[in-house]
Amino acid sequence: MRTFELHSLIVVPQPIDAVFEFFADAGNLDVLTPDWLHFRILTPKPIEMRPGAEIDYRLKLRGVPISWRSLISAWEPPHRFVDEQVRGPYRKWVHEHVFKTVPEGTLVEDRVEYGVWGGPIVNSVLVEPDLDRIFEYRRAQLAEHFAVGSHA
Repeated sequence: MRTFELHSLIVVPQPIDAVFEFFADAGNLDVLTPDWLHFRILTPKPIEMRPGAEIDYRLKLRGVPISWRSLISAWEPPHRFVDEQVRGPYRKWVHEHVFKTVPEGTLVEDRVEYGVWGGPIVNSVLVEPDLDRIFEYRRAQLAEHFAVGSHA
């Protein structure tokens, strides 16, 4: 299976502990996900984030309802965690979240390795443009949420 990579970076002007705490609340996925995906967390809250935790979601992608289950495969506060798709639309989905202290605050890095049905053509025409929009929205929401003077 051919895989693809997505990288996304943003620096937010808040300390690493505050930024990681935001990500440790799975409910904040609602904040980071565009409305056009009709995203909904099905797992009862609060969700204890830890290695082995599983989270179920529903969303609509291009109008098609999708069930998705993620497994937290690594949990290393406040520096890193990884979620992997157990069930969902991708052949493979491994999303590593990395947090680093920098002079301006915290660097938030998303690294995603994914595989799609249909390979490179489907990726370039359908999947990659959608993922670019989703992660652009995510960066904008993080910038707004963690703006100077916010109560993160």
